[in-house]
Amino acid sequence: MSGFDLILFDCDGVLVDSEIIAAKVESKLLTEAGYPISTEEMGERFSGMTWKNILLSIEKEIDIPLSASLIDKSEELLDQRLAREVKAIEGVAFALARLKGPRCICSNSSSARLDMMLGKVGLKEHFAPHIYSAKDLGADRVKPKPDIFLHGAAQFGVAPGRCVVIEDSVHGVHAAREAGMRVIGFTGASHTYPSHADRLTDAGAETVIARMVDLPAVIAAMENWVGAV
Repeated sequence: MSGFDLILFDCDGVLVDSEIIAAKVESKLLTEAGYPISTEEMGERFSGMTWKNILLSIEKEIDIPLSASLIDKSEELLDQRLAREVKAIEGVAFALARLKGPRCICSNSSSARLDMMLGKVGLKEHFAPHIYSAKDLGADRVKPKPDIFLHGAAQFGVAPGRCVVIEDSVHGVHAAREAGMRVIGFTGASHTYPSHADRLTDAGAETVIARMVDLPAVIAAMENWVGAV
């Protein structure tokens, strides 16, 4: 058993390789709307953020309102592509089979999308019913705010300091650290970029792994590490 009372997983880019699909859809829509951006830049700058918050961030940058229809259009296109293309991160089934104790998912994706993706790749049974969407808490409570991680811990009655979070985005690491939890960064999804590991470390991840098969050993080793929370 690990030295943690609860393991909290992000979903997109940690359990399912969905961030690259989102980056492709969103970069195309933004480019067509007059804001040229590559798939790679989308992943590096906005991974872990909701589409609404991405649009708000860009609007502040260019001081031009983006069409509200982009929100619905992106969600529809992305759901279609995810239903066809999303796959589990390599090594996830191996890791989950070897990790003991309570676990949950804390994600910015909607509950409906989480249900679809996890069902498609066969991972839902590893977590249900403990699959939590920050959007269910409120539109203003998504990562990088810590609310969803604190909500996950509260469902198990576990103190934040006894939790470890697995995150692939800077925004997610910030949320977990603000919640008072220890964090392992993950860079093994298709949207990773050259400075990914460094940025996760700078955000507060204690260590970073690129292979999900390494997760059980890393969590076991962290029993002997003093985590700064």
